[in-house]
Amino acid sequence: MTSELDLVDSHCHLDFPDLIQETEAILARAKAAGVNRMVTICTRLRNEPKVRALAEAHAQVFYAAGTHPMSAAEEPLTSVEELMTLARHPKFVGIGETGLDYHYTADSKAIQQTSLRLHIEAAQETGLPLIIHSRDADADMEAILAEGMARKSYSCVMHCFSSGPRLAEAALEMGFTLSISGIAAFPKSQDLRDIFAKAPLDRLILETDSPYLAPPPFRGKRNEPAYVAHTARALAPVFGLSVEAFAARTTANFDRLFPRAARAAKAA
Repeated sequence: MTSELDLVDSHCHLDFPDLIQETEAILARAKAAGVNRMVTICTRLRNEPKVRALAEAHAQVFYAAGTHPMSAAEEPLTSVEELMTLARHPKFVGIGETGLDYHYTADSKAIQQTSLRLHIEAAQETGLPLIIHSRDADADMEAILAEGMARKSYSCVMHCFSSGPRLAEAALEMGFTLSISGIAAFPKSQDLRDIFAKAPLDRLILETDSPYLAPPPFRGKRNEPAYVAHTARALAPVFGLSVEAFAARTTANFDRLFPRAARAAKAA
């Protein structure tokens, strides 16, 4: 039986070993849960052909590519031109994920910042949304995002947002979107739910970040796109909405942020 929900998983990693071995079953479970589209994210550009192939093989799958900040010191530095070339593909819908992660990889903060600035410029030049990973780097993240915005406007989603209220406020002031992951459904995440509750509803989207961060009742297990429905059910009451209404609102927000994916859905 197929769900009547209309959900999107705006950020997953279908090419990761935990998921790639059962793509068809994962997509079928997503469909049954009402997750009708998803964006799979390439975190190392050398893997872009494999991620692109997943998007090409499945109508409901779109993709984005960039250099993850935790890999920035290990991977060749990308260029704006390389990212712009990748962005010509019709199923390529976003730049990243990129960003700053000082939790485990603070020693590479200089190259992370250089990489982030290149991705910002690519987002500005292509008009595609920037996909940001931020961990333990709120002050530098705010400064670099604002520095880019001062030069030229761009759209952006703060993927798997779990930072503090100041970065949330700054991102929203710049017109950015916050993405809600399964972390927000954890019992001890009330502070994070409070941040989302204060945000404009039209600036929120949903994701899994699968295979990581599964929401209850699957916490601690492998995550997959179908589970975005559990996050939707957990967060809808925060906004006084039914899960159907919350799904519809976040999907409409996704379509505004990712217009290529929206146009493809309408054409299907």
